[in-house]
Amino acid sequence: MGAISRKQPLYDQLVDILRDKIANELKPNDQLPSERELTERYGLSRTTVRLALQELESLGLVYRRHGKGTFVAAQDTQATNLTQTYSFTDQMRRMGRVPKTTILEFQPIEANKYLAMRMNMHIGDKLFRMKRLRAADGIPMMLERTYLPMRNFMALTRDQLEHAALYEIIERDYHEKIRVAEEEFFASIARPEDAHHLGIKEGAPVLDLVRTTYSDHNDVIEFTLSVARADQFKYKISHYRS
Repeated sequence: MGAISRKQPLYDQLVDILRDKIANELKPNDQLPSERELTERYGLSRTTVRLALQELESLGLVYRRHGKGTFVAAQDTQATNLTQTYSFTDQMRRMGRVPKTTILEFQPIEANKYLAMRMNMHIGDKLFRMKRLRAADGIPMMLERTYLPMRNFMALTRDQLEHAALYEIIERDYHEKIRVAEEEFFASIARPEDAHHLGIKEGAPVLDLVRTTYSDHNDVIEFTLSVARADQFKYKISHYRS
């Protein structure tokens, strides 16, 4: 790595040095030196080093894994086209990565006021609630909280969800034809529980996504709230002029 001079702020210099190393020497998922190593190597304070690493994380150049360290983020992440049907598993496989879905929760609940409003249901109607962690190559990528109207999927089991994709189950096993999935997304910061599951620090940048899926009868058959790591996901929308 380069040397620190006294002609520009130390924090800016370390960011520049690390960006150069990431661009020219390191590969995606390579580990950076620890905060202590960087502190000793450049004679900087721990605070200066920590701020520089936080800046690199906010730029999407690195990601943190609790208890493991700081790693180089992939910059060739394929953007997800929100105008097409989206499958996490299919996208990861196209990128040459190994996808994995872990079901953290699966249980029946009653719709509260918010869910009833979003899903065109009544307060107290029965829902299935599931929480799934999506990972690629062992790296946590996205945390999803999905709600399904129980009346449409009475026989749904956790075992089914562990062996097939959700949309495949919806269409193949329950004969619900998906007409459209509307998705909203916005920038946010990681809340404590989400950060723990995603292996990032609390307050790290994330994308919050809200997806509502409709059947060909215009019934809401899925409502999902997702939190995606901002250093791992890119989204694009194609606008066509009519």
